[in-house]
Amino acid sequence: LKVRVVRSSPPSSQFKATFQESYQVYKRYQMVIHKDPPDKPTINQVRLVPVSFEDPQFKSSFNQSATLFAKYQMAVHKDTPSDCGENEFTRFLCDSPLEAENAPNGPDCGYGSFHQQYWLDGKIIAVGVIDILPSCVSSVYLYYDPDYSFLSLGVYSALR
Repeated sequence: LKVRVVRSSPPSSQFKATFQESYQVYKRYQMVIHKDPPDKPTINQVRLVPVSFEDPQFKSSFNQSATLFAKYQMAVHKDTPSDCGENEFTRFLCDSPLEAENAPNGPDCGYGSFHQQYWLDGKIIAVGVIDILPSCVSSVYLYYDPDYSFLSLGVYSALR
């Protein structure tokens, strides 16, 4: 048995070289130990989208995200439709005091507020609202399609 400590942040060349193999071990572990289904979202189905109405990906997925938010709020938190409309969604999860910044030594995506979208079969099934800052990632909120609650997307998002 050989054990290696591999720097994940910033990603070292060893981390990058073994990422897919490590991911496959993680996925098998999740399926065997936690009984995750094989169709749980994969790394290729997660998109990090800057919270900006100037960003084409954010704009093109806005309606789908807002609709999913309302479905989640009504099912999980028993909100009324008027409590989770588009204006409430924008105020709560899109308006951010953080300024987007692309620092030379920062992550490729830059710093700021993001929606981490989980896609399955061409539709968004969960969104993690996160702030990426110089010394941490802050999870602001997560909402998901209640029809996919069996995937434990909150746990998956937290581990990710």
